[in-house]
Order: sequence, then C-alpha cells, then structure tokens
Amino acid sequence: MAKPIYFLLGAIPVIAAILLALPLVTKNEIPMSATNSFDKIEIEYTKHQLKKISNGIAERTGSQKTEILLIKNDGEIKYTITEKGYPQPDIKSKIDEKKLNKIKALIKETGFIAIEPNSFSVLENVKDYQKSSVKITLNGRVNQIHWPESNATSDFIPPIITMVESELDKIMSEISE
Repeated sequence: MAKPIYFLLGAIPVIAAILLALPLVTKNEIPMSATNSFDKIEIEYTKHQLKKISNGIAERTGSQKTEILLIKNDGEIKYTITEKGYPQPDIKSKIDEKKLNKIKALIKETGFIAIEPNSFSVLENVKDYQKSSVKITLNGRVNQIHWPESNATSDFIPPIITMVESELDKIMSEISE
C-alpha cells in the first residue's frame, strides 16, 4: 500500500495545474490584447427580411426590409435602411474604440475570417425569414458569409457566426434608436 506522503506529493502538481487553468477556463471574454493598432478592419453587415411570394405558377423571394451597417476602421458607422423598396436617410455615427476593439478581437481571436463561405439552405416550407450576411476585411483579407435565421434552415450555423451577429445587432439597435 502506498504511503500517504506519495499521495500528498502527487496532489501538489495537480492542485497547481487546477489553480493555473481555472481562470483561463472560466473567463468568458475574448482578450482585447488580441488586437493591435496595426489591424485594419472594415465590416459590412446586412440583414434582409425576406418573404416568398407565389404568383400561382412561379414563386419568388422579395425583400421586405433591408438594413446595412458599415463599420470602418476608425469607428465611423453608416447605417442604411430600405423598407418596401424605399430607402430611408442614412444614419452616420461613430462607435467608441473599446467596442471596435471588442469586435476586432472577436473576429481575430476566434478565426472568423477563416470560416469557409459555405451556403446554408433554406427550408422549402418557410415563407418569411431573415437572411444575414457579413463581409469582413481584416488586414487586407476578405471573407463574406451568408446565413438564414436558425429556424429557416436545417443546417448547423456555427456559434461564432451568431456571436458576431449578436454584437453587430447591438450596434445596429443602438444607432436606430
């Protein structure tokens, strides 16, 4: 039978490893240190409220409302809405550096720019749904992803896409108020 001293000596490295790993595992934010001042980013986020219209023989999908959010590297924002084919006046604003760095870190640290721009299929029986797209230019590298809302597709939408969507929706709602 092993002596208790061996158990005690074996437990010390395990306890030290737990104490070191615990803060890393419980941290739910992405570190701002992931970005630097040399990173150049431009984000174009588009949301379409789509409706399938049937004319008896042919069926087409039309946009009821389109919202476009353009975020430039300096934090300048341009927000455009087109409702039922009629464009509304653009809203121009600026986000603070902290929010911009949070988005940069989210995109850079999670590998969002490396996600394959695959297409997500829309279910046949869905008549009204939202389709989003985001085009990101990070340090000269461009990636554009299109996806429908989760209840309009049977495909798996990666959580990182919904995280980026959520952050951009927050900015969009703050500007539109």
